[in-house]
Amino acid sequence: MNYQIGMRLSPQIGNMGIERVAKWAGSIGLDVLDVPYLTKEVKKVSEENGLDIGSVDGKGAVGNTKLLSKNEPSRAEAVETIKQQMTEMSELGGKVMFMCLIPEDVHTPRKESFQIWRETFPEIVRHAEEKGIYIALEGYPGPAPQYPTIGCTPEMLRAMFNEIPSKHFGLNYDPSHLVRLGIDYLRVLTEFGDHVNYCHGKDTEILSDELYEFGVLPATFGPNYGFSEGSWRYTIPGHGEVEWDKVAIRLEKIGYQGPVSIELEDHRYWGSLEAEKQGIVKAKEHLELYLK
Repeated sequence: MNYQIGMRLSPQIGNMGIERVAKWAGSIGLDVLDVPYLTKEVKKVSEENGLDIGSVDGKGAVGNTKLLSKNEPSRAEAVETIKQQMTEMSELGGKVMFMCLIPEDVHTPRKESFQIWRETFPEIVRHAEEKGIYIALEGYPGPAPQYPTIGCTPEMLRAMFNEIPSKHFGLNYDPSHLVRLGIDYLRVLTEFGDHVNYCHGKDTEILSDELYEFGVLPATFGPNYGFSEGSWRYTIPGHGEVEWDKVAIRLEKIGYQGPVSIELEDHRYWGSLEAEKQGIVKAKEHLELYLK
């Protein structure tokens, strides 16, 4: 077992610019960079610093997306944009496209968004197959109180993978979202292991006092911590509930070959460049205990 470890770009680190980011990431022993876009320059600078490209954010497919718009012309335009990006990625050697499918109108019920998705995505996935691109669907449930994202629960994932069983449409395995939702994050790997196209290194702490105060509902007057809605908070690996030794064993069992990429969302390591760097280093050190 020897998984590559990478990172997504947090705000202050990202503001350094790709050359400085790649140089710093290489200097601390990271293997992979997730990037918001892939260009010849990004690829060149990464390679010069011994880094592989991990996931690339889908244009217009991370956050509120017109891919799930109720307006058919808007959807058609969004589909063409994504297909063009896949073509460009493929020409530069990119393999994984990251998506988080929040509907354009967050009040759209998930069942309705699923029906829109059924019409929209077969064409996208066919193009992904042609270009050798693997879609990795993020499990963030979306903003409260609607939680409109599709692809964040086993119920929805099962329906989506039954509809489109292609390996080129898969899951970005991020246990932090599963923990906050009360979903067995290890069982997800057992059921959906064949669909895991990428993996994030992020954790969630369940806050017992806050759970008493708020239950599982968002706090009425605001959470006590950043990256929280009340009874939980996102953390770096090792500061939450996830047992990364067990995750590592199951990743190996399902034959996962990709990296584990740190996604920094932790109020203790936020707000300054030095804090973000410290968070990445500490996350990397913890993941290395089980992944290297």
